Amino acid sequence: MKILDRYILKKFFVTYFFVVAILISVIVVVDYTEKSDDFIKHDLSIAFIFKEYYLNYIPNMANTLSPIAIFITVVFMTARMASHTEIIAILSAGISFRRFLMPYVFGAIILGIFTFFMVGWIIPNAAKVQVAFQVKYLKNPFYYDDRDIHFRTDDSTYIYMEYYNNRNKTGYKFTMEKIADHRLFTKLRSDKITWDTTTQKWHLDKYLVHEFVGEKEEKMWEGSDMDTALTITPKYFENNYKLEETMTFDELENFIAEQKARGIGNIERFLNTKYERYAYPFAILILTIMGVIISSKKSRRGTGAQIAFGFTMAFIYLLFVIMSRSIAAGGTVSPMLAAWLPNITFFGITVFMYFTVPR
Repeated sequence: MKILDRYILKKFFVTYFFVVAILISVIVVVDYTEKSDDFIKHDLSIAFIFKEYYLNYIPNMANTLSPIAIFITVVFMTARMASHTEIIAILSAGISFRRFLMPYVFGAIILGIFTFFMVGWIIPNAAKVQVAFQVKYLKNPFYYDDRDIHFRTDDSTYIYMEYYNNRNKTGYKFTMEKIADHRLFTKLRSDKITWDTTTQKWHLDKYLVHEFVGEKEEKMWEGSDMDTALTITPKYFENNYKLEETMTFDELENFIAEQKARGIGNIERFLNTKYERYAYPFAILILTIMGVIISSKKSRRGTGAQIAFGFTMAFIYLLFVIMSRSIAAGGTVSPMLAAWLPNITFFGITVFMYFTVPR
């Protein structure tokens, strides 16, 4: 590693952590101001709030801001180098622009790898505590309000509830069917099914069973009391607020596979989160290169104009990310394409700038 590489890398990391610290400090102050009434209402101490909420909130927010932070970092430090004619001196010494980019790329790769492990394992574990805090102290009580609920518990068993009350853990208008080879074999119906916390099973007070034998023969009987074990438990009807953020890579993969096996739709946000985590490290690399390109030339308008432009581009990228999530949730575009759309767009802009913008 040459002296130039060490010089740029030092500036890169110092500026990056400074920018992140400034942004996080501002956001924490604003967030605390907005939520102070809720904290006071629940009589929470500063130490408890910091330990249970902000200590777990800061890593997640730092990750969310990383595209903005990396872009501002690169534009700020490179624009300052350009204004001090350092870049002119470097290029005049026979170092190509591509070689000048190398320490930036190396720094972005290090941050990308670090970010990958953060979003895959560290941040989700921190989010478990943070989201639990939000649900308990900052959110209104949760009521499960979906209707006409369908689940597939295994290859041949399908259950249905008209609606479910998560307060008393009771489902209403319950039906369970056994279907194989396009034939209905049994059908169980009950007006009410309740979770028994003692036996950890579902309890039916009154039920009616239809059994279909052969093509036309049907047997029917009823009962007044029965416990049944289903793979569906009350946890499937609990608050799933930011659930995708609380899952590690392994947990997210297993959850998606489990939901697909049960025939449950509306998993686009989980798929989008999965693909976003893979896209994040590449976003850091793309934005780093773009930042160097737009700020490496000395501007007559001064460093401030370049930094302002960097802020603008960073927020445009963040807007793209938010839009992609909405597109994925709407189901109009595949979650993978939606998650990678900001990177694809900005990669195209970066390539165009690299070959056309004077450097």
